[in-house]
Amino acid sequence: MKLSRAVPILTVDDIAAATTAYRQTLGLEVLMDHGWIVTLGSGDVAQFSLMTEDATASCNPVASLQVEDVDAAHAAAEAAGLEIVHALCDEEWGVRRFFFRDPAGNVVNVLEHR
Repeated sequence: MKLSRAVPILTVDDIAAATTAYRQTLGLEVLMDHGWIVTLGSGDVAQFSLMTEDATASCNPVASLQVEDVDAAHAAAEAAGLEIVHALCDEEWGVRRFFFRDPAGNVVNVLEHR
């Protein structure tokens, strides 16, 4: 399976203040802003996200991993016996995704852009 993008996610209380701090300190661009999640970076080279609370899931992931076939990744996660924390679904912002908990307890968002 091909991983096309990996984006760490920091949970913050005040997304506007955190966004301003990172933009002023590092000169980063806002690449995506849904209000509850903001992705910052320097184009496609390096990116990370700030999140208050996930819009549709019961918990926040620590990273988003973009794959070319999220259905195959979901099947592989289930076959590996990993806990599916957020069921496979199509989101209104154009991604199909699910969350799994890794053996260390990290919650990871796996997605495919539609």
